[in-house]
Amino acid sequence: MSITVKRLFLNSAFSLFILFSASACGQASQSSTAPTPSEIKELLITIDRIKKNYVSPVDNHKLMEDALKGMISGLDPHSSYMNEQEVVEMQQNIQGSFGGLGIEVTLENQLVKVVSPIDDTPAARAGLKSGDLIFKVDNTFIQKMTLMDAVKIMRGEPGTPITLTIRRKGVDKPIVFKLVREVIKIQSIKTKMLEPGYVYIRVSSFQTPTGEALAKAVAENVNADTKGIVLDLRNNPGGLLRSAIAVSGVFLKKDALITYTEGRRADVSEKMLAKPENYL
Repeated sequence: MSITVKRLFLNSAFSLFILFSASACGQASQSSTAPTPSEIKELLITIDRIKKNYVSPVDNHKLMEDALKGMISGLDPHSSYMNEQEVVEMQQNIQGSFGGLGIEVTLENQLVKVVSPIDDTPAARAGLKSGDLIFKVDNTFIQKMTLMDAVKIMRGEPGTPITLTIRRKGVDKPIVFKLVREVIKIQSIKTKMLEPGYVYIRVSSFQTPTGEALAKAVAENVNADTKGIVLDLRNNPGGLLRSAIAVSGVFLKKDALITYTEGRRADVSEKMLAKPENYL
């Protein structure tokens, strides 16, 4: 998902999740004034007219949810409203296990763009690449779909087939990929010895267990004879801010400033320091 902090606004049963995407610090949105009675009246009139005049019956819950989604997504490209089921699906993703294809995606100019195929998944094995634009899933065109809705139809029961049609820069014709969904269990940390004294550590995403897994990998593979560490973040699509801080804290001096968030209100501003005990 660009270099920013992603804000997800949830319904009242859930908290605010801050997702870290590659680097940098966040800026809270600027509006704060409550809507006026006339503005609320305009919304209610619009809903009433849709209910009375739209060509087919419309469910009240769907109308309100769509209104919330439009309101939040209009703030910036990285904000979205999530209902309870969508929160569950997101939690499956950040915990590192879900049914699907193994691609991290974002929305760019109303098109679903591949940020990165995840290592050792159907998408990576099939040859999907960063920058590919997915415009058709099976027989459904997904242009102008919300990112949540597009992800929802790409996920499914393990073992079920799916066809993606994509556009790729430098290729004139669309490319069709036929894949089979799998249970995607992401191992976000992988290590190996490149040669004596040099440790390679691959960080494929920032998930809940990533910081602890990295600390364990460093403890097991880095010693007094280690000459260098290669930390591979290529095609890392981002993830949880807390996990990214934990990864940074493994390599920085204690209490070093890693990043910070700022908002218009002082109580939402925070400095994140290299204190491994806070994150691991």
